[in-house]
Amino acid sequence: MTRIIMSGCSGRMGRMITGLVKDGEGAEIVAGVDVFDDGTLGYPVYKSITEVQEEVDAIIDFSNPATLDATLEYAIEKNVPVVLCTTGYSDEQLAQINAASEKVALLKSANMSLGINTIMELLKTATNVFGEAGFDIEIVEQHHHNKLDAPSGTALALADAINEAADGKYEYVYDRSQKREKRDAKELGISAVRAGSIPGIHDVIFAGPDEVIEIKHTVYSRAVFGNGAISAAKFLAGKPAGMYGMKDVIAAQLGNN
Repeated sequence: MTRIIMSGCSGRMGRMITGLVKDGEGAEIVAGVDVFDDGTLGYPVYKSITEVQEEVDAIIDFSNPATLDATLEYAIEKNVPVVLCTTGYSDEQLAQINAASEKVALLKSANMSLGINTIMELLKTATNVFGEAGFDIEIVEQHHHNKLDAPSGTALALADAINEAADGKYEYVYDRSQKREKRDAKELGISAVRAGSIPGIHDVIFAGPDEVIEIKHTVYSRAVFGNGAISAAKFLAGKPAGMYGMKDVIAAQLGNN
């Protein structure tokens, strides 16, 4: 049984994961961390992770970047692995996360879904074909109107997968409103939509002469992210220090089948 701290437990994803763990097998949330607690979650909730007294095997963090310092300090001190699901980290915080991975097991993913992480691998192949053929590449992402960061961490991860396959030749362009010039062949456009209750849509467009190829991922329920986070926590429990990704979780699951 994997014992979990749910950081950000009172938020939408925290509550979603709480329900999924309760209905599933092999994991238990023994403590939560959040500034708000309405007493309905069924486990003790602390305002800071430093107050947690329970014995745990992993942390799922769906809070916000402001909690990173306390989370990493606790994880290193207690040797508890962390699944970092939060996006919007600064460059300084990303460096901090990389440094912490030398002392404790960390898994950081901008998107916890099986579909997105598989698409990242597909994009590398597509880029080798269409990018070399001179196709323009654009990413359009859509999320609910409460999402704070734009573009999404997932959109940037998709762009990074493309750019990795292209040896870093693309320049990310987020806004063309101030430009009146022809699109440069080395541009990789990234556009963000924030509206309504859209859980998440990511559309990667390869546009060439007389043909367009789209690779699209649509989320109908946030449960896909919750299940991914739970699988990641189960996978990470007991792992040695290092930086892990969802591709490691997927590989482990395939190996068990």
